[in-house]
Amino acid sequence: MRFIVLLVALFALLSVSNAISGVDISSGSSIQDFSCLKNAGYDFAIIRGWESIGQPDANGPHSVYNARDAGFEYVDIYLFPCFSCGNGAGQGESLVNYMKGYNANYGMVWLDIEGPGVYWSDDQGANAAFFESLVSGLQSAGAHIGVYTSESQWSPIMGGYTGGSKFPLWYAHYDGNPSFSDFTGFGGWSSPAIKQYDDTGDSCGLDYVPVIQLDVNGSIYNASDASKDLNLTLSKDPTNFKDPNDFPKTNN
Repeated sequence: MRFIVLLVALFALLSVSNAISGVDISSGSSIQDFSCLKNAGYDFAIIRGWESIGQPDANGPHSVYNARDAGFEYVDIYLFPCFSCGNGAGQGESLVNYMKGYNANYGMVWLDIEGPGVYWSDDQGANAAFFESLVSGLQSAGAHIGVYTSESQWSPIMGGYTGGSKFPLWYAHYDGNPSFSDFTGFGGWSSPAIKQYDDTGDSCGLDYVPVIQLDVNGSIYNASDASKDLNLTLSKDPTNFKDPNDFPKTNN
């Protein structure tokens, strides 16, 4: 299992001492995993909901359950889009509907934009149009959207397109510095919401990558409130709750 540590704090303070730690997961999990992380001081999770091969992450809903059951207050998901699969709007809608079908209680959906020349075409105009299609699908489904990318990824993929900058930015810069002091604007973004600042670490026997998250408006993103807006309240009704065996393990 691979986890990314998140630190959530007030933007105005930019202080790690005021941060809330969290994790990013892209594989299967257990309640025990999240309980261990909770006991270690982590309270926030971003969980993969959609794989780059164009399908829902079957582990996603169960990991959301596990994080909530372990006491995580803030839980988001992310979508790794499949450009070659086409129908970006359909991918966005399908993710939200898939999670809703499992009554998964999450907040934001982060679009993972990376891999120029690997996951995207060489046509920056087509890439921008596909991004807009993803956004359209998510918005039609009522999702709260953020973007994970960095200048080295966004610019080769999107060129001068700035349409993503209306959404919060999660960027990567492995300088070991849990602050935004290194940030230089790109793609229309003048300030970030999250920084992924290291690529090493371990906790509860799991690997993770530290990042720091701050709300550009000066308040922590409230996954619980966003979940209420989406009407995705977690249900433990046995007619709605999915058995863990319904979630096959995936490697992608």
